[in-house]
Amino acid sequence: MKGSLTMDGHRALSIFKRMALILALMWYSGVAFDAQASNFNNLEGDPKLRSASALVVGADGNIIYGKDVETVRPIASITKLMTAMVIIDSGIDLDEKITVTRDDRDQVQMTGSRLEFGARLSRREMIRAAAVLGRTYPGGMAKFVVQMNRKAADLGMNNSHFADPAGLKVENKSNASDLAKMVTAARGYPLIHEASTSTRLEVRPYARRGPLVYGNTNRLLKNASWDIALSKTGYINEAGRCLVMQANIEGETVSIVLLNSFGKLTPFGDSNRLRKWMLAQR
Repeated sequence: MKGSLTMDGHRALSIFKRMALILALMWYSGVAFDAQASNFNNLEGDPKLRSASALVVGADGNIIYGKDVETVRPIASITKLMTAMVIIDSGIDLDEKITVTRDDRDQVQMTGSRLEFGARLSRREMIRAAAVLGRTYPGGMAKFVVQMNRKAADLGMNNSHFADPAGLKVENKSNASDLAKMVTAARGYPLIHEASTSTRLEVRPYARRGPLVYGNTNRLLKNASWDIALSKTGYINEAGRCLVMQANIEGETVSIVLLNSFGKLTPFGDSNRLRKWMLAQR
């Protein structure tokens, strides 16, 4: 009798494992079970956004709002979300100390950095210092950029191209539709969630100096009315002001993409206009 019970238990466990595998395969093939219905369907009116491209995607994949979503544009340091995913996917040691060198200087936009030559931090702490991460990737920068584009293809970002890990080159391009896919994928990485939503980061890259303190450039993170799970801003002249986020609005997870906004505060103003427009029609 004991043997029979044990065999039945094994059979039940085997059946359960097979069913779990089938369900997982169907999910990753794009078949979701009991997907949350969007709270924001068939909204009317115009939120009057000032960003050139804008997209809001609901929990069920439904487009809540779209404006020029297919136009391919430079995306500046929104690129760094892809950089972070490739680094984490590689399995490389995030706690290994890496050092900033002269090779990490910005020779494209000629921007400066508070991380001077000789600054030394772990990869985990350097997650925002994209050039250093790309240079120290196994195989070097060229191999890293290849992996960025391979990851984009895997995510179905068919209108995107990456040319450097920091987004300094104008050849880093995408559209709002593709970036919504990248935002959804990046939210699945706890380190990216933490790094992109922390309002303050303190690091000690120099042995004989005090700490450096970095503040998050997304001012909405300090706004109590926003519940943000992922955030990235970006700017170069050719891209304008850019912002991507994943946020919870009235219990629903939505992905927001704003590209080529004119004016430093426009992405945040557009985000608030979107949220107000969505809530007004509930």
